[in-house]
Amino acid sequence: MNYFKNRIRFIKLFVLSGLLFLSQSCERDNNIPILGDNTDTPSTDILAPCENGFAGDYPCDGYDLMAHIPINTFGATEGNDSWGWVDPTTDKEYALMATDTNVSFVDITDTSNPIYLGNVPTATVSSPWRDVKVYKDHAFIVADNAGNHGMQVFDLTRLRNVTNPPETFTPDAHFTGFGSAHNVVINETSGYAYIVGTNRAGTFAGGPLFINIQNPLTPVDEGGFGEGGYSHDAQVITYNGPDTDYTDREILIGSNENEVVIADVTDKSNPVKISDISYSNVGYTHQGWFTEDLNYFILGDETDERDIGVNTRTIVFDFSDLDAPSFHMDYLGAFTAIDHNGYVKGNTFFQASYRAGVRMIDISQIVNTTMTEIGFFDTHPENNNTGFNGAWNVYPYLPSGNIIISDIERGLFIIKKSSSQ
Repeated sequence: MNYFKNRIRFIKLFVLSGLLFLSQSCERDNNIPILGDNTDTPSTDILAPCENGFAGDYPCDGYDLMAHIPINTFGATEGNDSWGWVDPTTDKEYALMATDTNVSFVDITDTSNPIYLGNVPTATVSSPWRDVKVYKDHAFIVADNAGNHGMQVFDLTRLRNVTNPPETFTPDAHFTGFGSAHNVVINETSGYAYIVGTNRAGTFAGGPLFINIQNPLTPVDEGGFGEGGYSHDAQVITYNGPDTDYTDREILIGSNENEVVIADVTDKSNPVKISDISYSNVGYTHQGWFTEDLNYFILGDETDERDIGVNTRTIVFDFSDLDAPSFHMDYLGAFTAIDHNGYVKGNTFFQASYRAGVRMIDISQIVNTTMTEIGFFDTHPENNNTGFNGAWNVYPYLPSGNIIISDIERGLFIIKKSSSQ
């Protein structure tokens, strides 16, 4: 595992200097204003509409560029994860941008005037793997390959009172029951954070740790699950799907390097493995997400494009029977770009595909083994080839319809479906 991650880090660092220079040069050379420019914004809040296949310099289909903040604005050299938060009191929308050095917070309520409010610095050292999720108006932050980083907790309501941005924030809590971790997964229904890919010594072998965060500022360690081995990523839900044997149970779906593991983690003192499933031509089982009806699980493999030579491949499983999951279909994209993180909203699968940007895929006919690309926004205009550059993550759940994209070299993008679509 360390060898795999170190190879990725080497590749990313090797290309970073050249691509970052190219990225910033492109932004200087075009007419797209960025945060900190003195360029007047147009009367519309669209920074660059998608016209004739481009939004400024960025290839697109059906999605406009609403805002863009370069990575160096955040005092960072690489972007990674991202998430969103809506203030329940003010209805303002915020982008949470994870970087190699911090997690940064941007008020994107008015996309014609995004405000970089500040950041929570890393608890230890810089890392190309920093992840953030939100629960009860608090951000929960972990980092991989970062020593004794643990989990930082930040009260997002503090963003209401920033008077002199950008500020450097001190976390409101710091949980040190583990050191490095690859990701934090939260079931907002139960109030548990699942820490995956940790380096904590013990019996869980990198499997998920169970952290009770019902009181966000006093996390409580309640054990973990090691039977499925190392979990690179996961989704955890309170289940209300077609398999009535598990109604109202807390179900974890782990993307565990070479297979997907399904577990019942309702009883934290006695988690139970339900089943597992693998697939042909495994590269690295990376991350997946349920369809909203919970019949299917859509999985991304991070290295099959590079190691096997296929176009962007998405694997779909039939999870209507959790005890007996089955392969349903492969979906192949038009390019050889590597798929990274993907999320489902309604009948659309939003897929961050590194050098191919974010692809929007219609899954309304997934039952008939049909998935169809219906739009895209490409944050890496140089090419759509295989490589660890470009769009790391996409967050499509803001009420306004604004979509957050975190790009490794180019920073934060906010896009929105074109009004003509």
